[in-house]
Amino acid sequence: MRAVLMAGGSGTRLRPLTCALPKPMVPILNRPIAEHIVHLLRRHQITEIIATLHYLPDVMRDYFQDGSDFGVQMTYAVEEDQPLGTAGCVKNIAELLDSTFLVISGDSITDFDLSSAIAFHKEKGSKATLVLARVPNPIEFGVVITDENYKIKRFLEKPSTSEIFSDTVNTGTYILEPEVLKYLPENQECDFSKDLFPLLLEKDEPMYGYVADGYWCDVGHLDAYREAQYDGLNRAVKLEFAYEEHSPGVWVGQNTFIDPSVKISPPALIGSNCRIGPRVQIEPGTSIGDNVTIGADADLKRPIIWNGAIIGEEAHLRACVIARGTRVDRRAQVLEGAVVGSLSTVGEEAKISPSVRVWPSKEIESGATLNINLIWGSTAHRNLFGQRGVSGLANIDITPEFAVKLGAAFGSTLKPGTQVTASRDQRSISRMVSRSLISGLMSVGINVQNLEATSLPIARTVIPKMGVAGGVHVRLHPERQDSILVEFLDHNGINISKAREKKIEGAYFKEDLRRAQINEIGNVNYPSQVIDTYLTAFEKHLNVEALRNSHSKVVIDYAYAVSGAVLPQLLAKFGIDAVVLNASLNQIPTTAGDREGLLEQLGRVVDALKATFGVQVAANGEQLVVLDETGAPIRGEMLTALMVNLILTAHPRGTVVVPVHASSAVEAIARRHDGRVIRAKANPGALMEACHQTPNAVLGGSGDMGFIFPQLHPGFDAMFCTAKLIEMLMLQERSLGAMRTDLPRIYHKTYTVRCPWTSKGALMRYLVETHPPDNLELVDGVKIYDPHSDNWVLVLPDAGEPLVHIFANSSDRDWTDHALWEYRTRVQDFIEEEKTVDEK
Repeated sequence: MRAVLMAGGSGTRLRPLTCALPKPMVPILNRPIAEHIVHLLRRHQITEIIATLHYLPDVMRDYFQDGSDFGVQMTYAVEEDQPLGTAGCVKNIAELLDSTFLVISGDSITDFDLSSAIAFHKEKGSKATLVLARVPNPIEFGVVITDENYKIKRFLEKPSTSEIFSDTVNTGTYILEPEVLKYLPENQECDFSKDLFPLLLEKDEPMYGYVADGYWCDVGHLDAYREAQYDGLNRAVKLEFAYEEHSPGVWVGQNTFIDPSVKISPPALIGSNCRIGPRVQIEPGTSIGDNVTIGADADLKRPIIWNGAIIGEEAHLRACVIARGTRVDRRAQVLEGAVVGSLSTVGEEAKISPSVRVWPSKEIESGATLNINLIWGSTAHRNLFGQRGVSGLANIDITPEFAVKLGAAFGSTLKPGTQVTASRDQRSISRMVSRSLISGLMSVGINVQNLEATSLPIARTVIPKMGVAGGVHVRLHPERQDSILVEFLDHNGINISKAREKKIEGAYFKEDLRRAQINEIGNVNYPSQVIDTYLTAFEKHLNVEALRNSHSKVVIDYAYAVSGAVLPQLLAKFGIDAVVLNASLNQIPTTAGDREGLLEQLGRVVDALKATFGVQVAANGEQLVVLDETGAPIRGEMLTALMVNLILTAHPRGTVVVPVHASSAVEAIARRHDGRVIRAKANPGALMEACHQTPNAVLGGSGDMGFIFPQLHPGFDAMFCTAKLIEMLMLQERSLGAMRTDLPRIYHKTYTVRCPWTSKGALMRYLVETHPPDNLELVDGVKIYDPHSDNWVLVLPDAGEPLVHIFANSSDRDWTDHALWEYRTRVQDFIEEEKTVDEK
């Protein structure tokens, strides 16, 4: 027997899922609806299938092809010009139907016993048998009434409430004899229920209804789609799963990694080639497609996630549908009944309200709340550049193809033939991205001096000495271990200006990319003696005699993250004993917890060896934590104060540049040495620029960001800082432990509040309007200060997250605690008021 699979529907009520997908190809349990129908037909020995297609026909043809992979023989009939209706499309292939045949809808999920229905048809001598089902609410279906012999007596298509005369409905599955097709006109739209069956009834042709037992769901709208999915997982319908049952009620595909800490409550389905991160909660009813990545601590309550989706850390998904290739970023929420179309992006901390639909290829901005369907248009491109360069998830945001285009955009803002450097950290992912950037630069005629695996301080040092126009450096993000950071440097080795960033963004988004001729393609050179160049500059700005006479012993911990070759080589030249720990490189970055464990280990080694001090180097040679001779760590504000004190002791009346949120201990120390303090914006680029432009600047930075020695190069440098510490301790003849006891006693505390992006500007305006102008400083954020003391509060919006940081600073502990509590309360109350207004 042959079957006609009606698969031409566009599925308007299923949009946005069917915007680029015919309704029968929408997946249930990671298989198209039509595939479940094919499996049902094969189970009942119906292996010759003719599929009638109209909407996006190639999708189904490409998937099933000749049907051999599915154990059937598939042929296709495409309605090219206009849809012919359920009956018209069958009439169109009448020459292929020379015996009893079955017609079945390609957009329903069922496990009906088709063999019994066919036997019933033959037993009754029926010309047309309709497979019927009993449903609680027949309003959306065609109602059928039969006599005691199951002969059909009456039809009513989609009745109103008052017209309902039966709960037995037409399921769209028919067993027909070929002669009934003679009642249908040629090449004309017509329908079985509206045209053919009433005519057969009028002609008194034998027509019967077979009331089938089993499951049937017409996947006609989004609620029905979700219900069919959940019913399939709960085995309310007999379906064939694509994967093996890993444990009772949990099906898992091949090559899928699930972290041991993941909690899965059955029933749940997880596809092949997935990556499920630590502590993910997978609730009953969850379905995850193939090639899906789920970030750590995500909370999944019955979502349906299609192939290729990326779900960020701490995302919350609630009985929603996430279509193919969609990305849901960190801490975003997609709530009950919401549907996000394919290739869309839901930004960090964004919220999609219940039952909201998002059409394909849309972008929901970070922190936004979407309460209405997003159909037309698209949100604006996100900025490429963030707080410091271009950053994004490794091999998800920052991919080889992205990096090629980014390199071409950077190169297109430079003159053809210009030279730039390319450098990176030692990890494989950084090598991949760096090579892609180099390819993009070459394609627009830029020559590249490839420094290869080089710490960022070295790259900044050699750029002005090589006379190049700038450089690009690729490394793991110092604050996010799953992300890549690409930094662009100018001819001085400083991160490029905002104006330059805008030019690169313009070239990238407008695709205004220059294409070089074959003879103009850029070259790649590998300069030698890069480390020697840095060593020469390094040595030039140190008191070498003091280093040689210091007899210091330093313990250096690289935390498996920075090449251990350079700093010991530099220190050895000055006769300094450097004990190196954890210098091998891990491709998998160390977590914050790992680094704390290594720091404790470092403290024990420093104490055991009676070393002068210890350092833990991080961020590709930019940042460090210092440990005194007892192994006690010095970091953050204390490290800032210590370095300022050391340097101003050696350079009285010097100028130091610190971020706006640094402790007022810096000013107290500067007053001791007749020095000057400049406060810059709390981002690395602003600090570098301020150090470069400030005459007599002897130090910049902070314990959190790292330290800048402007006389050496304009960037942060943990290696030079280590050598400088040895020099200062020798010249000042004091230990770090003794020096820390002399630091001013300042109480500096911070608290972070979650704040939607949309509320940040209003919050800053509110603070400015509610304080006297004479008590305000607006370098970065809003600082409220007392002109007669060092008491101040700073409310600083985070540049990259939906957060606000509150800093309180005073020599009086009680004042600090009270101010922090007061402003935390004020900020939280304001955010709640804004949220209430938005909801109204």
